[in-house]
Amino acid sequence: MTSAHRTPVRVGLFGLLGAGNFGNDGQLESMLTYLRTEHPEAVVDALCSGPEVVATRYGIPTTRMHWYRGEYRTASRPGAIAAKGLGKLVDAVRTAAWVRRHDVVIVPGAGVLEATLPLRPWGFPYALFLLCASGRLVGTPVALVGVGADAIGHRATRTLVRWSARLAAYRSYRDAGSRDAMRAMGVDTARDGVYRDLAFALPTPRASAPSDPPGSVCVGVMAYHGSNDDRARAEEIHRRYLAGTTRFVRALVEEGRPVRLLTGDELDEPVVAAILDAVDSPLVTTAEAASLDDVMKEVAAADTVVATRFHNLVCALKAGTPTLAVGYSAKSGALMDQMGLAAYCHPAREVDADRLLEQFRELEKNSADLRQTLAERNQVAARQIEAQFTELTAALFPATGHAGARARQEAP
Repeated sequence: MTSAHRTPVRVGLFGLLGAGNFGNDGQLESMLTYLRTEHPEAVVDALCSGPEVVATRYGIPTTRMHWYRGEYRTASRPGAIAAKGLGKLVDAVRTAAWVRRHDVVIVPGAGVLEATLPLRPWGFPYALFLLCASGRLVGTPVALVGVGADAIGHRATRTLVRWSARLAAYRSYRDAGSRDAMRAMGVDTARDGVYRDLAFALPTPRASAPSDPPGSVCVGVMAYHGSNDDRARAEEIHRRYLAGTTRFVRALVEEGRPVRLLTGDELDEPVVAAILDAVDSPLVTTAEAASLDDVMKEVAAADTVVATRFHNLVCALKAGTPTLAVGYSAKSGALMDQMGLAAYCHPAREVDADRLLEQFRELEKNSADLRQTLAERNQVAARQIEAQFTELTAALFPATGHAGARARQEAP
């Protein structure tokens, strides 16, 4: 790699960024803050799914990830099918050319090695494979930093994800379960570190003191339709999730509790609309969140949080607010365990409003102790994030002169 005093290091960032998912964009923001603070000499740009948004919001040059603009729309007409197929070939050339222009390419967090939500192998898994294969082909190291992974049942998706991980020059994970999943899929993880989700590097707003008696409840909802293996039952799973969540919100309102509905992706807005329509009460309001920073402020202002989306959980726990996870994958349980709240998990697949209310009341009863636990665990998380960035500097920027030994540490 060219040393910093001769030529600026060219860093490329890659991912589903600027496409409406607050969590992905929050991890991009964390990585940009790290680069601008520790490596201000770096010249940064991104290959992403929402180039206009990323360029405007973060002030870096961007390139569209896919040549075919209808990549994420279902192709049914012959012309659209042909265009999408041609796009796969064009993207192979475009991706390799983009990777070649960089000294380092970084994939900042997100669940890029999992299929816990519906996706097709020729969508993002194929794009990630092209990136990692291009890096190996042209000699540009590709780093998967603080990513999530899970067991994948679909054969083609599993193959693409496995080879993407194998071809990457650097890998670290946001929890031990992610590393275990990659090991089970045949990836040598002996030198891969486990840290915390990159969103833990974001600034934490000042939390408000809980009201007495308990008051506002922030309920984070999701357009949940099951996993990638649940496509045949997707609508049934969604109806059950929506019905259970609506019953829970209605029960809170009947107790006179103000409820703040929160999303984590633009896709979640129809769920909010459905709950507002079903629970017609002035006690139910909608948070106008457009970023992970907005989410963080909302959950910090609440007395308690009940949330489904992974990065709504991250924000609530980082803010130190007692939180109940309506989890849709192992990563939610792993995060809650890391933060000392493993007892407060509920399955998104089978939302039982009565059981959810019992867990919620238990959460509130232990609120004071849980706030203390979260304060202690957040100190550990801060040290882990610092260790992650120190290692990243040592692994990818050895010629910049920044301190940083390879100090791989395990999250407790």
